[in-house]
Amino acid sequence: MEDSIHHKQLREKLAERLRMKGIHDQRVLSAIRKVPRHLFLGSEVSAQEAYEDKPIEIGKGQTISQPYTVAYQTSLLDPQAGEKVLEIGTGSGYQSALLFELGVELYSIERQRLLHDKAKERLTELGYGQIHLLFGDGTTGWPEFAPFHKILVTAAAPGIPTTLSDQLAVKGVMVVPVNGKVQRMLRITRLSATETNIQEFDDFRFVPLLSGTQD
Repeated sequence: MEDSIHHKQLREKLAERLRMKGIHDQRVLSAIRKVPRHLFLGSEVSAQEAYEDKPIEIGKGQTISQPYTVAYQTSLLDPQAGEKVLEIGTGSGYQSALLFELGVELYSIERQRLLHDKAKERLTELGYGQIHLLFGDGTTGWPEFAPFHKILVTAAAPGIPTTLSDQLAVKGVMVVPVNGKVQRMLRITRLSATETNIQEFDDFRFVPLLSGTQD
């Protein structure tokens, strides 16, 4: 799998475009510069297209999110080295790699068997084999490893997924897009066993968060 100087130059340009669009977290931008997005896409996707700021289909009705969206969510989550983080929706594995580059202990769930298998193979080949991957129903979380410091949901929930927020540690944070055709990005902080604080941010479009699994 090739990752050439040309690919690195394209990543540098992408990081600069994201900075100009308002992404100022230097740790996130550094991860964008490092992770080879083109290697998480099929061979039919050109290097130029792989580093455009747009979503790209990855099969099974799913997409690899627009880099701006990935960077925006990651910046809101503010993952710190050593934190235990749960990702709902492994997808291609690209977001997983970015989170791992930020030094977290990552647990990631994917409900589509094909995507899970591909992501597991790809992440292992690229040196991200320490990520904990699960083929399963992301709406139920991963309770045996809870509580988590951070939870990132990469699909649109119809409402605040309390099954997931209940798996947050006290002072833990969940970032999740919520509602219908256009979703509002929420950051939910668990203040205590019974209290949460909800902050609203910008609108985005995600594929829906679905329960169950699909082989």
